[in-house]
Amino acid sequence: MEGIQRLWNCRKGIFQCLFMMISWKAVSGQIHYSIPEEMHKGSSVGNVAKDLGMDGKLLPNHGLRIVSPVGMIQYFSLNANNGHLQISERIDREEICRDAEKCMLKFQVLVESKLKLYGIEVEITDINDNAPHFPLWEQELEISEASMPGFQISLPKAQDPDWGINSVQSYQLTGSSNFALHVQTEENGARLVELVLEKSLDREEQSAYDLLLTATDGGDPIRSGTLQIHIVVIDANDNAPVFSQPLYEVSVSENIPKWSILLTVRATDMDEGINGDIKYSFQQITKRDSQMFLLNSTTGEIILIGNLDYEESSLYAFEIQAKDGGRLSDRSKIVISVMDLNDNAPQLSVTFATNTILESSPSQTVIAILNVQDRDSGINGEITCSIPSNLPFQLKKSMDNFYSLVTDGALDREQVSVFNITVTVTDHGVPPLSTVTVITLHVLDTNDNPPLFEKTDYTFYFVENNQRGAMVSSLRANDLDWEENARITYSITDDQRSDSRLSSYLSINSETGVIYALTSFDYEEFRDIRFRVKAQDGGSPPLSSNVSVTLFILDQNDNAPQILYPSPPTDGSTGIELAPRSSEPGYLVTKVVAVDADSGQNAWLSYQLIKATEPGLFTLGLHTGEIRTARFFLDKDALKQSLVVLVKDNGQPPLSASVTLTVVLADAIPAILSDLSSISVPVEPPSDLTFYLVLAVAFVSCLFLIFLLVLLAIKLHRWRNSQLLESGSVNFSGAPISQFVGIDGVRAFLHSYCQEVSLTTDSRKAHYSNTLNNKEACEAKDPILPGEDLNLNNEGLIVVQVSKQF
Repeated sequence: MEGIQRLWNCRKGIFQCLFMMISWKAVSGQIHYSIPEEMHKGSSVGNVAKDLGMDGKLLPNHGLRIVSPVGMIQYFSLNANNGHLQISERIDREEICRDAEKCMLKFQVLVESKLKLYGIEVEITDINDNAPHFPLWEQELEISEASMPGFQISLPKAQDPDWGINSVQSYQLTGSSNFALHVQTEENGARLVELVLEKSLDREEQSAYDLLLTATDGGDPIRSGTLQIHIVVIDANDNAPVFSQPLYEVSVSENIPKWSILLTVRATDMDEGINGDIKYSFQQITKRDSQMFLLNSTTGEIILIGNLDYEESSLYAFEIQAKDGGRLSDRSKIVISVMDLNDNAPQLSVTFATNTILESSPSQTVIAILNVQDRDSGINGEITCSIPSNLPFQLKKSMDNFYSLVTDGALDREQVSVFNITVTVTDHGVPPLSTVTVITLHVLDTNDNPPLFEKTDYTFYFVENNQRGAMVSSLRANDLDWEENARITYSITDDQRSDSRLSSYLSINSETGVIYALTSFDYEEFRDIRFRVKAQDGGSPPLSSNVSVTLFILDQNDNAPQILYPSPPTDGSTGIELAPRSSEPGYLVTKVVAVDADSGQNAWLSYQLIKATEPGLFTLGLHTGEIRTARFFLDKDALKQSLVVLVKDNGQPPLSASVTLTVVLADAIPAILSDLSSISVPVEPPSDLTFYLVLAVAFVSCLFLIFLLVLLAIKLHRWRNSQLLESGSVNFSGAPISQFVGIDGVRAFLHSYCQEVSLTTDSRKAHYSNTLNNKEACEAKDPILPGEDLNLNNEGLIVVQVSKQF
């Protein structure tokens, strides 16, 4: 029957385990599982991949793995193929969590494909796998026969590592009606067991009692443990030892050295002799505590014989018994608190890290996952994780003690290609302790920089009439990227405004950017070539940039001036222009029009009159080409005037062209129609410059003679009037001077000439000879002055001598 009951209880426990194992829920973004302790290795805890919503077929591509804190035993393993979380080590709740109310195992699962952490919590529930037990299987107590009813003696407590209902729940005492059991529950839930004397003892009636103390837990199945108590009744001992205080508390630093005296307990006994001799001993102490402390049984000194570590245990509690020689005793409780010191530097482990990253990676890209811990507690266990602030990275706390090192902004390999990221973990203790690790990150190049030319546009100048294949110019672009992304290829592209035959004019070296001429350029055909040069790198996808290039063709003086008007006739005749004889000086006869296909100073034209039938008759504008009359036409001027005009440019060397035109002096075209048919290219007549000079002198002389005749006539008229009024010689002294003022003006006109004029008395005709006399002939007598007499010769002639004055 007992076997059947045990089998049923076992099945019930297995069912409970399975039910708790398959239950899970998400708590604060974490996956929560609950399993009982002591499950077999290889048992499944849950399907992590399914709970994370991953496709089981693509699971191997995600790279699932467990990330555990530093120094933690790996109790679980993760099957990367199916996502099942399995038990890999024996799980004993009592060993892992001891007296903790909840036993939680925490770790993280890393999805490498996403570089994302997921928290996993596995709660370990208690099973009743431990029975209550006492430190000793037998306990001997001595009680004086003089003890009164109600006397109490503390009994050892039963110990059960299980938790909750599975721990000790009740005690039972059997064996004698003289004793009873008193159980008291403290604030922390611990139970104090005391043996209470119910009836007075009489050693002569019964000197010893055997009792059985049974401790029972509340698990299923119920487990129990027993303690044999042997009570010896002794003769009367008036006074029992008494501790100075029922509770001794002391706080010590965890770095206190071995063999230090932590505490001294003291008990007194009013008896003398052997009944007053007190011995101290440990009571209610665990095996672990007994290996840490030593009690001097005579002096009551508690000595440290082990190494205290706050991180292992922060509190030690046990009892000490003081017993005299009469076997009477007293107990006192000892509580030793361990004070934490900052004796543990933070621990930093790199759970995941990559040493390369593309510069095009977006912000918040995970570079590394760090796990930091500090075994200290309180402020000594508080930590700060930091990196230099001048780096484009950021530390983000993901969960618990895990940090993610992520990018904080765009990376640029062209500025910084390698980062040495120093991660420092510092606690808040005094003095603070820290741990440093360096993560090296290489930034990989992406094709994020197009080739850039040194200028936004280029202008080049090239002289025409070049040789084919001549180098015109060169361009250069720079690419800040690396290797293949920085390999530049040059090409020429047509501008929308450029000639479609651009490919026949220019070519470019795709590697060097040197531009060559494929033909000989002619400035007169085109004066500039506009095109674009494209620079493209070798990245994927390739990037490119364009630049506008203007090539100006420089002119050479390779074109002579071309005369447009008058146009050269095809029949050998010359151009004919009509100039009226009544034309005034400055009259525009015609204009020679010429152009030069060159430009600049090579096209600056000047006009020269290099040959004319009558020099001085026409003028030619130096830069306008206008032919104008220089004076009035005379009857003696030839009807046909032949002019040869030379048109010359300003190039080096200068080039020129000439044209011959004929100017006909006539007022109307019908009058000269008969002569126009016979006009041909004239033969240059001999020069008659002397004739024109003589003619000019004669003209001036005629004007002078006319003036002189008028003057003489007036003077003669006045003389005759004076003869009628007076008798005597002819004298002009009575005439007013103002009537001869004109004589002074004539002097200046006659200073270069000497003329002889003869007048007859019977005729008003004047005879004069126009000759050029020498200086001596003109120096005969004084010049005519107002008031001088006119001399009459015998022939009735009036002779006037006019002399030249200087």
